[in-house]
Amino acid sequence: MSAETMTATLLAKINPLDYPGPAWSPYLVGALIGGLSMLTFYFSNKPLGASTAYARIAGMLGRWIAPTFTNSLKYFQDNPPKVGWELMLVGGVIIGAFVAALTGNELTGQLLPAMWQERFGNDSGLLRIVVTCAGGILMAFGARMAGGCTSGHGISGTLQLAVGSWISAICFFIGGIVTAMLMYWS
Repeated sequence: MSAETMTATLLAKINPLDYPGPAWSPYLVGALIGGLSMLTFYFSNKPLGASTAYARIAGMLGRWIAPTFTNSLKYFQDNPPKVGWELMLVGGVIIGAFVAALTGNELTGQLLPAMWQERFGNDSGLLRIVVTCAGGILMAFGARMAGGCTSGHGISGTLQLAVGSWISAICFFIGGIVTAMLMYWS
């Protein structure tokens, strides 16, 4: 059987709207993200990216707490802190995640997923919060150091076939696999 025949057979068996899992179909979500990325390029001539929003939030907080120091920083002189499209994108991602969880019957209201409870116990809520916050801080720091996050490099950059974005995306997966193995390998 040729590769083309195998691909055609596989695609005939996959219905992106008929997914047996509890969440949205990954095929449908992938197509929606691709469509969003194309529309973003078409209407704004900018790639999707969220990590700049964290820098803007830090700048707005800095201007509120220590305005003289914040205004003296070169980055914020070149990129004044403001509510831009990146911050609106992060807000949309939060709202979209809530809608997806609600409509995909995954809105559980539980702090600890079953897999976490199996590994760390039922009374590990504080550990979960600390690890989550530490992971978020490390991810934001890494994204700023790399010049992009999973959306900037992983979606927009790889769509443009940028070599640096492909390297970043590969490193995202390697980091995720290593972290999961360290946390859940028994």
